[in-house]
Amino acid sequence: MTTIYGIKNCDTMKKAFAWLDEHAVAYTFHDYKKSGIGSARLHAWSKTIGWKSLINTRGTTWRKLPVERQAIDTQSAAVALMQEFPSLIRRPVIETDGGQLLVGLDTTLYTSFLSPAGTTE
Repeated sequence: MTTIYGIKNCDTMKKAFAWLDEHAVAYTFHDYKKSGIGSARLHAWSKTIGWKSLINTRGTTWRKLPVERQAIDTQSAAVALMQEFPSLIRRPVIETDGGQLLVGLDTTLYTSFLSPAGTTE
């Protein structure tokens, strides 16, 4: 099953949900603002795509952090900050049935890696 991670009320997430629904992609949703996100999962994602790809440096949460908190230099520090402030994690993060990790709203990638419910590629 495809899992989409993010924050329910985020505009980007709403666009991702709409795309998934429109293309009949079955998914489960994990709201990491309400349910949190485990350190092990964040470390695994960071190893796959790099922690710098996971941190949303354009958002309000990042801009409100003091410069010394923004000075992340290790994966462990990045993971700790993302756990403390889940809004820092780029949205959405999608784990596909095939083990792919898609970060951000990119419908071209979605088309390549996500299949409608009941089909396989």
